[in-house]
Amino acid sequence: MNVPLPSVLIVDDEKNMRRSLQVMLDDEGYAVRAAESAEDALAFLAREEFFMVITDARLGGISGYEFLKKIRSQWPELPALMITAYATPKLAVEAIKAGAIDYLAKPFEPEELFHAVARCAERYRLLRENAELRSRAGEIFGLDQIVGESPKIRELRQLIRTVAATDARVLVLGESGTGKELVAGAIHSLSSRREKNYVRINCAAIPEQLLESELFGHERGAFTGAIKQKNGRVEEADGGTIFLDEIADMGKPLQAKLLRFLEDGSFTRVGGTEELRVNVRLIAATNRDIAQAIMTGDFREDLFHRLNVVQFNLPPLRERGEDVLILAAHFLKNFRAKMNRNVTGFTPAAQQRLLAQRWPGNVRELRNVIERALILETSHEIQPASLPDFTAEAHLQKGQSSVPAPNESLDDALERLEREIIQDTLEQNNFSLTRTSERLKMTRHALRYRMQKLNMKIAGENGEAAAPGSND
Repeated sequence: MNVPLPSVLIVDDEKNMRRSLQVMLDDEGYAVRAAESAEDALAFLAREEFFMVITDARLGGISGYEFLKKIRSQWPELPALMITAYATPKLAVEAIKAGAIDYLAKPFEPEELFHAVARCAERYRLLRENAELRSRAGEIFGLDQIVGESPKIRELRQLIRTVAATDARVLVLGESGTGKELVAGAIHSLSSRREKNYVRINCAAIPEQLLESELFGHERGAFTGAIKQKNGRVEEADGGTIFLDEIADMGKPLQAKLLRFLEDGSFTRVGGTEELRVNVRLIAATNRDIAQAIMTGDFREDLFHRLNVVQFNLPPLRERGEDVLILAAHFLKNFRAKMNRNVTGFTPAAQQRLLAQRWPGNVRELRNVIERALILETSHEIQPASLPDFTAEAHLQKGQSSVPAPNESLDDALERLEREIIQDTLEQNNFSLTRTSERLKMTRHALRYRMQKLNMKIAGENGEAAAPGSND
């Protein structure tokens, strides 16, 4: 794994010394930044990342020792090397107490400097590699990644904070793409188990005959291909958390074994006889109608009750109002940094189009739409032309438009139809409120009122949802 190194920061008030150190480290392939005072160096540290600091003991203004104390206070993980022309045991002790990892006495051999810098570079790479490996293994998510300010999302974040502090089992329900895995990860990362493993299994992605072995492990010779003993994922998660995604796709025989496991954490590997026991917290999730699955006999009711200690119901994106724009801005910011693009936001007409969509794929679909728009956009703002026309989604919606969706009330279905009609008419009339109100045979004021009631953005000066090229 090749982890790129940031710069090393040199701090010395003597120009020749700064230049000499910079040339030596440049020749060794290190990127270098130089500051002539501790004050300048602190400004650099506030803006940029460095893998180490090299500072003289005597500086104009803040001394090297005081500078080290500030580094230790504000950037405790950043190693610092002190260089001094007055090397005494007393000053060496003072340097180490101030926070230096080592010190060099002038004059010093270049190899001494290179050795110290190489140690810090290796330390930085190891820390980043370990963080990357942990991220790939667990991808622990925090509350800051659950983006939105709608009342339901605020309540969701508060419930996560409350439940995370306990060991209660959790069942997360919600449509595909609503963020069930984010919720599970946030619960683990805020819990007392956060230093232990967070293990995820997608029950729908593993064939039924292999899922039991994946979950509970197997003994050598348990089946064809089992050439050695394999620990299950529950053993890997011992002391931590296991997240079973799409649990409603688990077969009935394995559901019975999971029910037993939930009793006291005991299980037996496939092909084995020894009873094993682990201490794990279980979080389960599904996008299926769990009540319907129980009624049809696809899911055990007793397992549902065992899992359903605390239930999270994630709202679909279409019910989150202005969160669509907050999420769109969040994704734009992330993709803009990765792609190095100077696109600052969305035009009013683009915002209108985003708010009008039903988003059957929820937050995941919105994320993909924003990534695509940023790739296609050539101006400084996302235009409607860079967004999909949502033709397939529109046909899908129209095919279902006369029938309320599961768990959708009549009022919600009527509201959805009204929003779709207004949005379609706005697009046909280049987002002009005047022409749209005429086409719908209503006053402009009445149209504005309906849009406000439906949480549809009324953008542009004087309420015009003006698209590029619209003059009224």
